[in-house]
Amino acid sequence: MTSAGIKIGLFGIGLDTYWDQFEGLEKRLAGYVDIVSEKIGGYGVEVVNLGLIDNAQKTFDAGSQFKREDVGLIFLYVTTYALSSTVLPVVKKAKVPVIVLNLAPEAAIDYATFNKLNNRTTMTGEWLASCSACPVPEIANVFKRSNIPFHQITGMLNNDPHVWQEVEEWIAAAKVTHTMYNNTLGVMGNYYGGMLDIYSNLTLQCATFGGHIEIIEVDELSALRSEADVDEIMKKFDTFHTWFDVQSDCSVDELTRAAITAVALDKLVAKYNLGSLAYYHKGTGNINADTMSSVILGTSLLTAQHIPVAGEYEIKNAQAMKIMDSFGAGGSFTEYYAMDFNDDVVLMGHDGPCHPAIAEGKIKVKPLQVYHGKVGSGLSVEMSVKHGPVTLLSVVETADGKIILLTAEAESVAGPILEIGNTNSRYKFPLGARGFVEAWNAHGPAHHCAIGNGHIASKIKKLGDLLGLECVRVC
Repeated sequence: MTSAGIKIGLFGIGLDTYWDQFEGLEKRLAGYVDIVSEKIGGYGVEVVNLGLIDNAQKTFDAGSQFKREDVGLIFLYVTTYALSSTVLPVVKKAKVPVIVLNLAPEAAIDYATFNKLNNRTTMTGEWLASCSACPVPEIANVFKRSNIPFHQITGMLNNDPHVWQEVEEWIAAAKVTHTMYNNTLGVMGNYYGGMLDIYSNLTLQCATFGGHIEIIEVDELSALRSEADVDEIMKKFDTFHTWFDVQSDCSVDELTRAAITAVALDKLVAKYNLGSLAYYHKGTGNINADTMSSVILGTSLLTAQHIPVAGEYEIKNAQAMKIMDSFGAGGSFTEYYAMDFNDDVVLMGHDGPCHPAIAEGKIKVKPLQVYHGKVGSGLSVEMSVKHGPVTLLSVVETADGKIILLTAEAESVAGPILEIGNTNSRYKFPLGARGFVEAWNAHGPAHHCAIGNGHIASKIKKLGDLLGLECVRVC
């Protein structure tokens, strides 16, 4: 699923009493709203721009239109003083999050020019054109008393990068809420027995993020393997060699097993329109063991195609990976491995799948004689996350039946890794290795998390705000 089709609502507010009194003011303020509309549209969304709402009656029509258009987020541009009665009915009817834009047209009024106008009416009109800050406390008061959450961006309409970075981040977060709401998460197999931290409340996940959870039997994937034809298998061979650095000790038999399973995975995704997947199944001496010990290359390719896959039936982490991927950051399946106190780094990774789009160099494919703690043998992937800024995300279920988003920002750094056929990276945190581990663990996350490129904790915080979730940032 994608964010295609998301709509962003925009309206400005003014006071119709002013228009006959101050020539050109209405047109000028409406032009400000059009500037905002054009900028918002540049972030790849459809804008429902209702222009200036300047009296109480118009607010009812505006709220109904936003509801009909199914907007996911509203920007309220406060252009000048306006009555809070021109705001409340719009937002109450639309019932979506609202961002108040408190934007002055310029950095400051040109006081000298203003004071030379020598016409009090003209001077008042000029003042009103820069009076955006005036009604914001009134609007905030009404929102608070009405139990309506709101958020603010304060700055300048022109020449203010901070404002447009904030707008872009809110829109990015709204796109992710849309993606998650429309996502189908497949859960295939069963939990890895004894990992109490990963057991998830599926109803809570749906109630929080939306979407649909499709329960899938491993037998179905095994059955689909029998439908793979020679052409499909050979194409997967080519794909493997395009995406991966296949090591010379990988046998043709193992590559064939992996290719057949990758073909079957594609068919499974198409059948259920999956946007993400969590899986685990041990299988013992049967066809399912053959299937599940050959999934890592196929699931890594799916992850690269914006269908993130989490192992060990880690549903919460599949959600975290989908969020990271929807922000364009990747989102690779990871956990602590060890700590290096000499270099003050934390070693993190997992035995697959990986996210090829965020790898440092080409990913190596290596054979494993035995899966770590699991039944079977097969091919695995060895990679490091691209060096540079990274963000960690954990979707945490709390003791009081809530979900929180736990984030941290760090750097992926060069250095020796464990060359054991797993994903493996070295991360340096502002708190230091010891400080990060203790701060992160204090919030009770599961032992898995998702990691992606870039520092995007501020975007994740906005996602939490839109979903009504607490978002904790440890560094």
